Amino acid sequence: MTEETLAKTLFDAARTGDRTAIRIYAPKLGDINVRDARGFTPLIIAAYNGQVGATEALLDAGADPNARDDAGNTALMGVCFKGHAEIADLLLRNGADPNVQDSKGGTALAFAAMFSHNALIELLLRNGADAQIRNDSGLTAKELAQQQGNAEAVALFDAL
Repeated sequence: MTEETLAKTLFDAARTGDRTAIRIYAPKLGDINVRDARGFTPLIIAAYNGQVGATEALLDAGADPNARDDAGNTALMGVCFKGHAEIADLLLRNGADPNVQDSKGGTALAFAAMFSHNALIELLLRNGADAQIRNDSGLTAKELAQQQGNAEAVALFDAL
């Protein structure tokens, strides 16, 4: 199998959650953090699509939990946007940095706040997320939660 075919197979396995294929093909691929045309890695794809087993298998194979796509987004940012708390916890336990900023200054905490994923806000704060980081518009995650009318999230930030 060529590197290109291996990479395509790995991306398909990440998207569909085929943990077995990941275990078979990841070791054969030269770079587990291979990127597609938009800069996504297999880990970013698996996490964003809510594939817990595939995310775990990719991390076990050495995938970088802080790899970024072309917009500077990490797998953790993607799951905080989508609301996948179990995967966020898995990523954090495997070294994902909750304070990485994307190309617009957004963080995982900001995504969780914008989309009212309060359980993720709590998880991120317990794991070192900095609530004082401001995005390129000058807003903190708490201010984003306020804009969304999320009083429960605001209370979480006020409890700091």
